[in-house]
Amino acid sequence: MQLRTLGNSGLEVSALGLGCMRMSFGDTPTDKQEMIDFLHAAVDRGITFFDTAEVYGPFTNEELVGEALEPFRGKVVIATKFGFKHDPDKGPHPTVGLDSRPEQIKRVAEASLKRLRVEAIDLFYQHRPDPNVPMEDVAGAVQDLICAGKVKHFGLSEASAEQIRRAHAVQQVAALQSEYSIWWRNIEENGILSTCEELGIGLVPYSPLGRGYLTGKVDETTTYASTDIRSRNPRFTQDAIKANRVVVDLLERIGKEKGATPAQIALAWLLAQKPWIVPIPGTRKLERLDENIGAVEVALTPDDLVAIDDAMAEIKVVGDRY
Repeated sequence: MQLRTLGNSGLEVSALGLGCMRMSFGDTPTDKQEMIDFLHAAVDRGITFFDTAEVYGPFTNEELVGEALEPFRGKVVIATKFGFKHDPDKGPHPTVGLDSRPEQIKRVAEASLKRLRVEAIDLFYQHRPDPNVPMEDVAGAVQDLICAGKVKHFGLSEASAEQIRRAHAVQQVAALQSEYSIWWRNIEENGILSTCEELGIGLVPYSPLGRGYLTGKVDETTTYASTDIRSRNPRFTQDAIKANRVVVDLLERIGKEKGATPAQIALAWLLAQKPWIVPIPGTRKLERLDENIGAVEVALTPDDLVAIDDAMAEIKVVGDRY
């Protein structure tokens, strides 16, 4: 497995990370021991970067990741997130809104440390900007945790260019997590990607495979359970699935030339954009993990990248991302 460093932070991770959310949160119940074994298999294959969050469950995903990766403490990097509040009286859906007040951030950190079974959180992201809390206060709270030895690196997720700058002025931002893929490239246009490059901030794209669409395994007959976010996603209506097939056709065409799958081309495209980009595709299947890891060995030339960009410029993707 190749390694990459997230910006100027010095935080070195595997070139591909692993999104862990759906291992214990979302559409289909999973067997805990099966997921622990799967996470061990990921480590065996060279994955060192694992992504979770307090809100996934809530809490259960951090517990799973913490238990599974405890034997590898010091050898892997675990990223988790703060920024939501929960009401235990709300039953199975206790997440009730945003909360990035400094006192809340510190409470979440203490709880996450216990669930993850670590002495310090490797990368602590603000999950979403909180309009009621200045970014400077958020960064200051994480800075206090870093000074206390409870957090190693500060991250943001889905923040604007201005918010990134304001936070970074107080405490170095190691990484920005943001949706980014061959069919969702807004961060190239709104100043976010260029701000990361200017400030030396790593980029961690989530949904790099378009929530599974870019694998080529989805068609108009595909259905999703009501608990699956894709059942309500504008890009997963029958009409959108059919219209956007041209994107998969492009990936398949390039893939045939490279001896690669559409998913591998989509990930290789991201890896080719910048050396400080580390995608975190999520999966629960070993064959998909192995397929994704194969993307690291797919070499796209400058001519390939130009051809892909030219082709995508002629394609109008149907449906918003949420």
